[in-house]
Amino acid sequence: MGLPVSERPTRALVDLDRIAGNLRAIREHVKVPVMAIVKANAYGHGLVPVARHLQSVGVEHLGVAFPEEGIALRRAGITVPILVLGGVFAPQVAQYIAHDLQITVSSLEKLRQVEATAEAMGRRATVHLKVDTGMQRIGVHAWSAGPFIEAAVASRWIDLAGIFSHLACADEPDSPMTALQLERFDEACAHFTRIGAPMPPRHIANSGGVLHFPQTRLDMVRPGIMLYGVLPGAACRPTVALEPAMSLVSRVVYFKVVEAGYPVSYGATWAPLRDTRVVTIPIGYGDGYPRALSSRGSVLIHGRRFPIVGRVCMDQFMVDIGEQSAWNEDEVVLIGRQDGAELRAEQVAEAAGMIPYEVLVGLNDRIPRVYRGGGFPSAE
Repeated sequence: MGLPVSERPTRALVDLDRIAGNLRAIREHVKVPVMAIVKANAYGHGLVPVARHLQSVGVEHLGVAFPEEGIALRRAGITVPILVLGGVFAPQVAQYIAHDLQITVSSLEKLRQVEATAEAMGRRATVHLKVDTGMQRIGVHAWSAGPFIEAAVASRWIDLAGIFSHLACADEPDSPMTALQLERFDEACAHFTRIGAPMPPRHIANSGGVLHFPQTRLDMVRPGIMLYGVLPGAACRPTVALEPAMSLVSRVVYFKVVEAGYPVSYGATWAPLRDTRVVTIPIGYGDGYPRALSSRGSVLIHGRRFPIVGRVCMDQFMVDIGEQSAWNEDEVVLIGRQDGAELRAEQVAEAAGMIPYEVLVGLNDRIPRVYRGGGFPSAE
């Protein structure tokens, strides 16, 4: 019998209590129910652990992208309402209904498909109507939503749980697009009043809407990335007090002195101008750490920021620590805080020429998630 495999030195530390704290701050800010968005593995934080904790602190609703995510949550014992935000694929409708997942219906044809499946199963389907107010992605155009709404209201096999749209420019506080989209959405929703039907819950505000556009909060909001303590865009203002929930850490695995003129990593794209000390960190683009950070990113060691040098490899990258000292197994922070210094996901994204969403959701399952809070023991 062989020796047990020790814990990988690279890991993502996820603080569930910070996510709950961010939810609390959002609730206090908006004063309406919250649909917490947990798609894409809860933005890299871990779908099931995050959803379980959100359920335990009383979140009203969860949002996912695909039915597979919703089914995984149901199988994990999540019982709160779950809306699948993506476009419905007809062969999957029976799975939505069987697992009590709320369905995004984005056209009259899709509505008829859901109705037919529900009738064949002898079970009502719960749906949210999707109105396109400017994304041109899925949903009926706001100006042609009347017949769509009438058909949904009249259906014998549909329970109408909401009507919604999605903001295209809410992470740009000065963009006029949000006001235009809200105007279009209001006009579509007014059709319920015109036909004398009760108004279902309306929701359009994403993280940017929550942060910058109070008029978009309506009956429910759908915070995504801000729930994890990260701002959605460089122009966003921190109008809600948020705490980042994830730290990405590793350890020094190798130390060497590199002589002046000797290149580092693939392609020989970088070489020191003078003798310098270089350490190797065991994480790379095979883990989803962006290769675009080659000779552009940085890390924290002993509370000081040092540059990544040369190309990020699949499993490792190198850091120039100059005349400073670092020992094998010293902690390296790629996202997070260390000794009073901080390196935020937003800064990593900017260095890579990416958006914070890409950085977080790109961190794949090769990186173990270690949880603290929410009943988990301390990760430290």
